[in-house]
Amino acid sequence: MSASPSESPTAGARGLIVAAPASGSGKTVITLALLRHFRDAGLAVASIKVGPDYIDPAFHGAASGRVCLNLDSWAMRPRTLGALAARAGTGAALVIGEGAMGLFDGACVDTPAANGALARGSSAEVARLTGWPVVLVVDARGMAASAAAMVHGFASHRPEVPLAGVIFNRLGGARHEQILRRACAPLGVPVLGCVPRDDGLALPARHLGLVQAGEHGCLEAFLDHAAGIVAATVDTGALHALARPCRLEAAPLAPVLPPLGRHIAVARDLAFAFAYPFVLDGWRAAGAEVSTFSPLADEAPAPGADAVYLPGGYPELHAGRLAANMHFLHGLRAAAGRGASVYGECGGYMVLGRGLCDGEGTRHAMAGLLPLETSFARPRLALGYREVEALGETPLGKPGTGFRAHEFHFAAGGADGGAAPLFLGRDAQGRQTGQYGSHAGNIMGSFLHLIDGAPAGA
Repeated sequence: MSASPSESPTAGARGLIVAAPASGSGKTVITLALLRHFRDAGLAVASIKVGPDYIDPAFHGAASGRVCLNLDSWAMRPRTLGALAARAGTGAALVIGEGAMGLFDGACVDTPAANGALARGSSAEVARLTGWPVVLVVDARGMAASAAAMVHGFASHRPEVPLAGVIFNRLGGARHEQILRRACAPLGVPVLGCVPRDDGLALPARHLGLVQAGEHGCLEAFLDHAAGIVAATVDTGALHALARPCRLEAAPLAPVLPPLGRHIAVARDLAFAFAYPFVLDGWRAAGAEVSTFSPLADEAPAPGADAVYLPGGYPELHAGRLAANMHFLHGLRAAAGRGASVYGECGGYMVLGRGLCDGEGTRHAMAGLLPLETSFARPRLALGYREVEALGETPLGKPGTGFRAHEFHFAAGGADGGAAPLFLGRDAQGRQTGQYGSHAGNIMGSFLHLIDGAPAGA
């Protein structure tokens, strides 16, 4: 029998997106439990994370055994979205995507042209672009029959974003489940499961996200426990059957950021964990060699590297240790001294500066490669999408080269001379947000996390 267009042999991997009405509904834990359950059942399961997130993907990888990739419809060009969706689904029988914030939350643009459009970067927009249906996780605490009104609203709000099913989370007992199922029966939206309250399904948090997967001492036991609960309370077979092929046009992976050199040494440990795998893979695809080193283990960049990348993370939690790791600091300075391109993002940018003041007010000397002082003594949140252009010629490109980026930090800091600003930026609404970062010769950095090149004409 011939395949229908939606089921054609060239269609992308079958997937679905786990979303929620709001942050804090439990969609991350449900996603992790599903990934571990399907993996243990022998299914080749992969995952994606909607939006500019580093922490949740690391948990996904631990649960599934596969690298989790991000899909961000605000920050990524269509070709990048297609390449990453195809890459995530390669060799997988099922792709489970985890949404961000509430289903329809994203970078809203207040212009007449945007009226009626889905919020850019939202889970709903990614669901529309991929064709993957949505499974809604609803925190049912404090709700009974009223939950049906919420489900009805999400199911009918935007017909182009199909709501394939609902999982009620944090139930109080069997009677609670009966009320929810009866109330939702007329809606035509399958209730795929009802997960009870369980203190063992809580994950520790820091700032606006979870504590990193690598810091969770009992992660395997947690994942196994969560998978067992989901297997007992969710119809995982029905959920799997809801998955649909991805309709994004597949494309080969290309560098989203220009390679910094022929051999790029990348800092990688708990202090520098925020590097997107697709950025590093893009550099490899362009022919660059990528090696890793651990500043926390007092390792220096590879001697033959002609570029060093210090990604973001939590160096402020390890500032004293980093300041004492002379082999790392001397090696970083030596790389800069021999002309290697050195680039730091967010936490990596802080380490390139002269000093970092931790939350207790203690100053720790850093590499001193840029005239930057950073402080966490009075935390100040900077958060949001940014569109930036380079102000000078650097290994990232010529003046005017554009990027899409995300800013998320609690540090206060600034350069005081001896370096030029690196970027000029706007927010997702197109409002000018000023200058970012600094560069001096072959040393550069900013508090921004670069995600992709800016679309042509943006």
